[in-house]
Amino acid sequence: MTSEYVDALVETASDGISFDGLRVAGDGEYTFETPAVELTELSEAALRDVAAGSPYVTNWYFWHAQTPQKDDRWAFLRRVEDAPLESETDSIHDRYEALDDGVTTTWGQLEITVTLGTAGQREYSLSHVADGADSELHSYDESLQARELARLDDDGRYRPLKTAPTLGTGWEFSGLGPEALVEAVGFFYPATITNWHREQNGNLDVSHWTETMERQSGIYQVVTTWDRGEGHEHVEWVAESCCTDSQCLKRREWQYDEERELETHGGDGVFPCREPCSLVISAARKFTKLDAEPTHSYEFELTPSEKEQLEGLIDAVAEGRVGEIREADIGKDANRYRTRFLRARRFDEDSQLCGVPTEEE
Repeated sequence: MTSEYVDALVETASDGISFDGLRVAGDGEYTFETPAVELTELSEAALRDVAAGSPYVTNWYFWHAQTPQKDDRWAFLRRVEDAPLESETDSIHDRYEALDDGVTTTWGQLEITVTLGTAGQREYSLSHVADGADSELHSYDESLQARELARLDDDGRYRPLKTAPTLGTGWEFSGLGPEALVEAVGFFYPATITNWHREQNGNLDVSHWTETMERQSGIYQVVTTWDRGEGHEHVEWVAESCCTDSQCLKRREWQYDEERELETHGGDGVFPCREPCSLVISAARKFTKLDAEPTHSYEFELTPSEKEQLEGLIDAVAEGRVGEIREADIGKDANRYRTRFLRARRFDEDSQLCGVPTEEE
């Protein structure tokens, strides 16, 4: 390995090297500079001697010969180890010391740790943020296996939205190289690295609600009929229903159109959402039909506690808290026994609330 990175340094020196505090130049007679040393008029043999074992050289070699050279992947890997994209004075000794202990970051529900391998190489481990050191984990070492892990949640249910905060737990990847890490992250969260990088560089191509809906055809074309009058509160309802941190880890960057922003908060995720996704469009189709129904007046006899329980039930279901409520939590609105009692008391044999039919006879 030593000969590889030293040979690469000597071969590249004539073009000039300036990276992470390392400067090398020359052809036959060389200069070698780091924040700690400045050597000039070096022979090739002397350059090889000073380069061998230098962390500045192994760091340069890793980032230019061992990592993916696509801009988005390269930038993501720099982010993972908390390294600046460009630095002339960065202390590689400090960075290597941190990497010896392991540098950890998160990406959605992924926890990524990078450590220092031999001759400046990096090794990456990947796990779920909810799994602690004492968790029993299944070990994986092929990035393609992440695709299968991303399919189901902890209850074995299919996950149609890969950025939903429902990623299953109980697994780990270790000993991944830089390319394998990027691939695994891509299987868990497709296109998030690319879109994050585009946003960082001001190149994120956002398709707002109106643009996206104009492209719909077939059964989804009905959504384009939802605009009524000057308001766009229906899109606010969609965003509040589908595009919040509790439902999706992306940060919504699309608005109603280029001129009109939505009031609903877009979330705090690290990676952006550039357009309404297929799940949002599918939900909007159903919401369009529901919103088109005429209203009716109904009269129900409920106690104040029963009214509040129905409100609490809806909130618990909407926020995904039903599974957290134990059978012994009788005081909780969405408790199973308390809900069954409400049904027994206020619903008839046809499951109609207070026996009131939905449609008039």
